[in-house]
Amino acid sequence: METRVNTSAADLVQEINDLREQLRTSRRLQETFEERLRFEELLSEISSAYTNLPAHEIDRTIEYGLQRAGLFFGADRCNLAQFSTTGRSVRILHSWAARKIEPLPDYLVGTSTYFPWTMERLNRGEVVQFSSPEELPAEAEMDRLNFLKLGYSSQVAVPIAVGGAIVGAIAIDTTSGERQWPQELIQRLRRLGEIFANAVVRKEKELEIRSAFSEIKILKEQLEADYTYLREEIDLTFDFHKMIGQSEPIRQVIQKINRIALTDVTVLVLGETGTGKELIARAIHAASQRRDRPMVKVNCAALPANLIESELFGHEKGAFTSAQARQVGRFELAHGNTLFLDEVGELPIESQAKLLRVLQEGEFERLGSSRTIKVDVRIIAATNRDLEEEVRRGRFRQDLWYRLNVFPLTAPPLRHRREDIPLLANWFVSKFGRKQGKSIKRIPADVLQSLQAYPWPGNVRELENVIERAVINTQGGALQLLDHLDPPRSPERAPALISTLEETERNHIIQVLTETKWRIDGPKGAAMILGLNPSTLRFRIRKLGIQRSSSVE
Repeated sequence: METRVNTSAADLVQEINDLREQLRTSRRLQETFEERLRFEELLSEISSAYTNLPAHEIDRTIEYGLQRAGLFFGADRCNLAQFSTTGRSVRILHSWAARKIEPLPDYLVGTSTYFPWTMERLNRGEVVQFSSPEELPAEAEMDRLNFLKLGYSSQVAVPIAVGGAIVGAIAIDTTSGERQWPQELIQRLRRLGEIFANAVVRKEKELEIRSAFSEIKILKEQLEADYTYLREEIDLTFDFHKMIGQSEPIRQVIQKINRIALTDVTVLVLGETGTGKELIARAIHAASQRRDRPMVKVNCAALPANLIESELFGHEKGAFTSAQARQVGRFELAHGNTLFLDEVGELPIESQAKLLRVLQEGEFERLGSSRTIKVDVRIIAATNRDLEEEVRRGRFRQDLWYRLNVFPLTAPPLRHRREDIPLLANWFVSKFGRKQGKSIKRIPADVLQSLQAYPWPGNVRELENVIERAVINTQGGALQLLDHLDPPRSPERAPALISTLEETERNHIIQVLTETKWRIDGPKGAAMILGLNPSTLRFRIRKLGIQRSSSVE
């Protein structure tokens, strides 16, 4: 009887112990379930945060996700790293550290030399974990020393794969004590890392797409602008790249064009109005390595002073009252091309400093923007002003003058190349005859004589206008001149044909010397205009007995 009672008591104790164990197991299962539930909620929260998220907000959301992950796992630091395509360098994309815990130092970024053993295994897709740095094998000695230097107590680093390739790793560590890393935690960390990595990849792809669209937009704007300039070139009334003429002055110009066209040297074309300065610029561009695109042109004299900088350098939307949209400037448009600055002497003094900077450094900012734009532009400038005199009067910057005057080239006035007038006249007759639907076969000798005797103060442009009016007036196959071209009368003699070639040459040289104030050498000297070597001109002056009048200053 006593034995049965004792047995029943023992069974009761065992039963109670079994119930307690079952209760503990149930609690552990419940805790595990609750932990899994909390982790799944965390995954859902972090994953859903990237839905329809703009690219510029992804970085901030990843940093928040790393903080949530670090707190969830009870870690002191949580880092997201990106590997290079070779796996030899690493970049810490984002990092979180608990309060009073130092983040990883900057010197670790961009190299794998501090943790070679760890990087090798992560790049092979292996998890690296330790409860203490002392657990690391002998071949990981450098890693161990650096982990100790950084205060690591324990760490787990999980490689992240996107599209089958290892792209980085997510790592958590402690600095306050050793810790075990169960397999379930590693799997959770891997899932988190993949969410972060996919968000990074999405951001990079979106930025690439935006960059591509931006480049397409720039190319589209450039194509539209090129089309506009091409149409302008097609519609030009004075559009030919072959220089018409066989006189010595025009031969000298052609030689210089051939000499400098293939270089990127800055050219300053000087000359009177209507001498064809733009034609020279187009000829240089057409023979250059930049000829595949139409030359970009800016007429500095045709723009209001308050719009010149906007036209040259562009502006952002809202840069000034009427700036309703962003506009690309001519310098940006001419990147890799030639920019022709016509009438550069008309630039306001305040705009000249910005132009000087582009010539010196090849960079500028759009109006209303602080972003520096770099350009590769070949400059050809033209002016009918005496820039040296403008510098002396303080109306043109001396340093800009030096930058522009690298290679000066003078367009000779028509009165210095009279033998070219028949060629030019015939070319214009053919051009305007086609336009008017007329067949004009010849220019009478007396008409040619009148054309050659006239001094042409408006130069080739004036000749063009005279011929166009003559073509309109002509009935029949012979050109009929509408204008009365009266040559200037000399105070000593009535206008008549010069009897000798020597007298013609003598009067021509005197006329040029008078216009240049008897300056022989230099870009504006008589020798340059006449297309002669200075020593040759001095010899001709002595031979012809030309002497400077005492009344000439």
